[in-house]
Amino acid sequence: MDGYQGLTALIESAWEQLDGSDAGRRDLCLDVVSDVLETGRLTPDDAERAVERLVKVTLSGESYPVRESALHAACTASTHYELPYRVVEPLAVGADDFEPLLLDYVLAILGATHDQAALPIVERFLHHPHPEVRREAAEAVNELRWSQESIQGETAQ
Repeated sequence: MDGYQGLTALIESAWEQLDGSDAGRRDLCLDVVSDVLETGRLTPDDAERAVERLVKVTLSGESYPVRESALHAACTASTHYELPYRVVEPLAVGADDFEPLLLDYVLAILGATHDQAALPIVERFLHHPHPEVRREAAEAVNELRWSQESIQGETAQ
């Protein structure tokens, strides 16, 4: 088994354990997924499939620790892979329903897509009652605007 097969086997094992574990172990399974995503060694397609599954777990009504672990793993993936907006769009659709700490993850993930479709969603949180959410929203807006300016600068050259 080569290194890549080992990574995909770890993720598959974590998904199997996630499907069969009690809530106390479910977040630990997601920590394994996060660790694999953090290596940055998955193919973009495999990373996208993992994040799609993490998004489903996040939106599934799981316990808070499980949802936080899923979002942490998705956020980790967003720093190592260029995730398309379509993969994380369900988080944007449900953004208003997240607790402030979880919303911080969602905003960071949306900002990391560099997709302008995320901008109006993220901008809504610039006036959120929690300062941490406002700060994360401002960072995500800056990242989205920076990426737009970078693209415009490249096309002007």
